[in-house]
Amino acid sequence: MTDTVRPLNYALRIEPNLTHFTFTGTADIQLQAVAPVDRVTLNILDLALFRCALRASDGTLSDCPFNIRPDREEVTIELPAQQSGDFTITIEYAGRINNQMAGFYRSRYQHAGQERHIAITQFQESDARRALPCMDHPRFKATFDVQIIIDAGRTAISNEAVKTQEALTDGRTSVTFHRTPRMSTYLLFFGVGEFEIIEDVQDVLVRAVTLPGVSQQARFGLEFGRKALTYCEDYYAVPYPLPKMDLIAIPDFAFGAMENWGAITFRENLLLFDPATTSRAAQERICEVTAHEIAHQWFGNLVTPSDWKYLWLNESFATYFGFGVVDHYYPQWEIWSQFIHSQTETAMARDGLNATFAIEIPGGEHVVINTSTAPIIYSKGGSILRQIEGYIGADAFRDGLRHYLKKHEYACAASHHLWEALETVSAQPITRMMQTWIEQPGYPVVRAGRNGNRLTLRQQRFTYLEDPAATQTAAQWMIPVTIDLFRGDAAPERQTLMLDSAQQEIEIADDVTAYKINAGQTGFYRVCYEDDAALNALGDLVKTQALDADDRWGLQSDLYALVRGGQIPLTAYLDFLAHYSTEDAYLPLTSIAGNLMQAYLIMPPAKRTQIADLGRRLIEPVLTRIGYAPGVDEPHTQALLREQLLRHAALYGLQPAIDFGAGQFERLRTGATVHPDLQKSALQMGAFLGDEQTFDWFEKSLTTAPSEHERMNLQSALGCFREPALIERAGRYVLEKIPPRNQFIPLVAMAVNPEAVEGLWPWFQNHLAALETFHPLLYERVLAAFIPVCGLTRPDEVRPFMQTYIEAKPHLADVVKLSLEKLAINLRMRES
Repeated sequence: MTDTVRPLNYALRIEPNLTHFTFTGTADIQLQAVAPVDRVTLNILDLALFRCALRASDGTLSDCPFNIRPDREEVTIELPAQQSGDFTITIEYAGRINNQMAGFYRSRYQHAGQERHIAITQFQESDARRALPCMDHPRFKATFDVQIIIDAGRTAISNEAVKTQEALTDGRTSVTFHRTPRMSTYLLFFGVGEFEIIEDVQDVLVRAVTLPGVSQQARFGLEFGRKALTYCEDYYAVPYPLPKMDLIAIPDFAFGAMENWGAITFRENLLLFDPATTSRAAQERICEVTAHEIAHQWFGNLVTPSDWKYLWLNESFATYFGFGVVDHYYPQWEIWSQFIHSQTETAMARDGLNATFAIEIPGGEHVVINTSTAPIIYSKGGSILRQIEGYIGADAFRDGLRHYLKKHEYACAASHHLWEALETVSAQPITRMMQTWIEQPGYPVVRAGRNGNRLTLRQQRFTYLEDPAATQTAAQWMIPVTIDLFRGDAAPERQTLMLDSAQQEIEIADDVTAYKINAGQTGFYRVCYEDDAALNALGDLVKTQALDADDRWGLQSDLYALVRGGQIPLTAYLDFLAHYSTEDAYLPLTSIAGNLMQAYLIMPPAKRTQIADLGRRLIEPVLTRIGYAPGVDEPHTQALLREQLLRHAALYGLQPAIDFGAGQFERLRTGATVHPDLQKSALQMGAFLGDEQTFDWFEKSLTTAPSEHERMNLQSALGCFREPALIERAGRYVLEKIPPRNQFIPLVAMAVNPEAVEGLWPWFQNHLAALETFHPLLYERVLAAFIPVCGLTRPDEVRPFMQTYIEAKPHLADVVKLSLEKLAINLRMRES
């Protein structure tokens, strides 16, 4: 599809039928040809075209022959004569309101004892073609005029505000919306249903849209949405350009949320807040996702990537500001510690694989956000932005982004446009630096060695497994390195440098007793201290907490990565954790707990005893200090940590935690009140200790739970049963009773259940046909969870099966390859 012809405007008339789940449509597409053309090619998928015609200026139509190429998802329309300049094509077509959570699809819910449906759209990355013939690529921006014909009792929503409503003679209503700004097809939205709509009390621009009866649960998300909008308008210095912004809760949704311009859609659990059932972790997630999607109204909507290879310009910024906005309004939540844990640590684990790729994805004509790509585009990209801001300073970073947005508003941009903007305001070599981080895969490890007063820094690419096809020393990065130098009890002295070669030496004073590389942990790189004395000196600073929490996290995180990379034994990491015996900060504790649990799951039963003993010794004093039950006005991260540690404590056999969790579960069973921050761990403990009667209670509760928060907690706990018969029953229940949007949840939980892992591989093979019907994104999550653990005791079965599998299913090659590589890492660690 060339740029000779570009769309200017789509005028759409959509008539949905929610009884038969079909729709008809008419699209008047105004096009502009920069040179004479005799044909036009558009994208379509799963649409039936009845008529294509060239519309004359007086409205008369000249029919055009057309040819549909299903394999290319295209229709080519032959024009009756060559056209240049502006011209309009009219297309009459029909399609199905599918149940695939893509394109124009239906979502089911229960209300007043009856089954009901809404119809909504989800077009990113390339599913607008399922609802209208279009040029379905982000660079083809156009305006949209949307008209929807709805039945009585239903409401229509689109990106813009309603322009007119007209009652039709058959009892239906024609709803016409104002014209949108110029935007890409993937941002178009329309929906029809029995919606409830509430407005923010301070700004009627912001509305929440829900199913009947739950609109008040959207009040918290609505208020935070208004705050996030205010923050973004101020920070970016570009006003929000639409007359309204809807936050829409959708029951069936494969992704977390979608940034449709002016009509943002969410999974229900990511917008609705019920104080009786929503934990603080879930409340924080509502804020973070809301801020993420609102940041997209500028990064992605106002300025759009000119090609999918630049998708990081959308998602990295939305990820970074998703956390930044929350931190602005809730600084007490320690949100940047959680960014390091959930984004940077996740990105490093993903990008340390040989099966990785650059942030700027090559061959970006059609890029899919999936299990393979998301940690790079979202998490690594966001972490690199944090590194840049740390390097050039907050003011220069903000001013550079304002320059970028203003220069490219309502247009498309590539990576170099951002670099140039940041370089203009900072006078730093951002272009040269960013090319090393965006255009090549992986990230470096900085190896530090001291000889007297000379400190030598060497960089090379970090990978967990050696890649025989790559020269590890060939890749180089421009690394902004920060070093804290310690002398006795004095405050550390900070030095900065740009490590832009394979090796660099710096001079330090003879009386420096310790040095911490990547001080503050803003750099996206690992550190390896090549002499034990340097590491032990830092360990002493951990013990006295002379190092900040972020640096205490970084030390042990880098050390565990070296274990995973086969460079040091697991025992070296476990021994180093002695320095953390009195640790009280969320970030290092949550990371250590996660590392120990991963090692526990990987190791054979005979080797788990040492890890379980250490886990109990670390967890018990923490739970004793913070309390098993939530306290009044306790720190936010304390609640997050407790939820994680209670589950781990049960697996390690910590009896006080087991007894407490069992007591909380019994309260749930008898209808007593349980604090929202304890409900998930109580359900997990109930399943962990449960029998057939317990499973019966879970089944009943899943049919009566009124909120998605409760349902997801129950579904996650289904993966925690220990008895083989109950695990098998859980597997049947997943496939037969759980809605497709959530079927992956208990299956992923089973993959971190030591009692369930052994039986997962035969179960996977026996139910492969059913699993393959999952939404592609959700099926990938199952594969990514199963393969690295199922193969621990069956490597000779899993490896050849999956290698053959991707020959028949090449679209799954990325997730299978990365999962097999994780399996290889786990096997080496298990056998060491």
